[in-house]
Amino acid sequence: MAHYDLVVIGSGPAGQRAAIQGAKSGKRVALIEKREVIGGVCINTGTIPSKTMREAVLHLSGYNYQNIYGVSYRVKEKITMADLAFRVQHVIKTEIDVTQAQLARNGIEVITGTASFVSPNKVQVTSSRGSVDLDADFMVIGTGTKPASSEKVPINSRTIINSDQILDMPSIPKTLMVVGGGVIGVEYTCMFATLGVRVTLIEKRPRLLEFADSEIIEALSYHLRDHRVTMRLNEEVHSVEETGGGTGVVANLESNKKVSGDALLYAVGRQGNIDELNLPAASLEADNRGRIKVDENYRTAQQHIYAVGDVIGFPSLASVSMEQGRLAVAHALNIPVRSNPNYFPFGIYTIPEISFIGKTEEQLTDEDVPYEVGVAYYREIARGQIRGDTTGRLKLIFHRETLELLGVHIIGEGASELLHIGQAVLILKGKVDYFVDTVFNYPTLAECYKAAAFNGLNKLV
Repeated sequence: MAHYDLVVIGSGPAGQRAAIQGAKSGKRVALIEKREVIGGVCINTGTIPSKTMREAVLHLSGYNYQNIYGVSYRVKEKITMADLAFRVQHVIKTEIDVTQAQLARNGIEVITGTASFVSPNKVQVTSSRGSVDLDADFMVIGTGTKPASSEKVPINSRTIINSDQILDMPSIPKTLMVVGGGVIGVEYTCMFATLGVRVTLIEKRPRLLEFADSEIIEALSYHLRDHRVTMRLNEEVHSVEETGGGTGVVANLESNKKVSGDALLYAVGRQGNIDELNLPAASLEADNRGRIKVDENYRTAQQHIYAVGDVIGFPSLASVSMEQGRLAVAHALNIPVRSNPNYFPFGIYTIPEISFIGKTEEQLTDEDVPYEVGVAYYREIARGQIRGDTTGRLKLIFHRETLELLGVHIIGEGASELLHIGQAVLILKGKVDYFVDTVFNYPTLAECYKAAAFNGLNKLV
């Protein structure tokens, strides 16, 4: 039996960072991955493919230039799934190569196979080549998630698909139903709508993305409707069936409505990848969605076993998963680190994209915090006109009395990059007048910070 200081299960963002933190601390580390390629869901079926597909959609559709050259402008007239998949596969291969080189550089032993607990300190790794037992002083579970399934929606991998099967579609449908108004469902809704697909988005809650600022989501919803997306909110799917000999799909809603289309994407949540882990052997358990409960240091009920990334639930962001992996191993090895989960940024890659950090107006209202809001619109900024983005806006929320920055919320192309200026000021407890006193390059979207600061401070006079 091989002994390691640290065994990490799963090679996604959380597992990678956990393994690298352990290796850089001089420990002997094994990283277990059941796929033949590393990178987990993030690189192979989730984050990287979807964000690469988004870039391909934006480029080939000419979306970013349609406000300048007209809505009929296209880079490629007839876009196919093969066009999108070509770019996606190129990026996936590069990311896998980069990750493999990074792990090798740090002396991390990658073991291919399915991990299963034998006891709290021992796992068995099984593959087509046989099985091997490993034990370790510390273990980290970073197995990620898989698309949730429902008996109401019979996935057939052709006309009724989940988010892992998008690129396997034979062609881009003319009409598409998307079930689920969470991050994944809304992101793919935006992509297909940009390609000219008539999309119907079905969501059982009264609004999309309830954890985000309502004004920003209202702006996104308006944009979706402007691109011919039909939103069926407060609606739930009762059953789904194929029609026309498998050439179409009908969704029967609980309200007795029927919605039809060429294809249906089922994107209602994700389930933790814990089926093969044999958690009871380690005296661990997961909830009904496959999520493992952890404390503030990412420790499970077993003090030497940590769990990080999507398998522990919200916020299920690759960036946060990376940090969780680093923090968990640092805690296990008594390495002093600093991090503040309250200031983790969110990036949602809709079209236009959304990014935010800090408090929303709704949260501050519930907390009885006196606040003011300043807003800047891309259309009023020279760079916004140059880029042809007239839908974007940047919103600053700050304390009315102390002027301390409390939240930054952005919708518009480049939002996830632009946010980090506000992130630095917010984390350092800066005040909104910092933006007034700062000179930004011209013309840039960063000028939105100055314009939004002026807009908010003028309301105090």
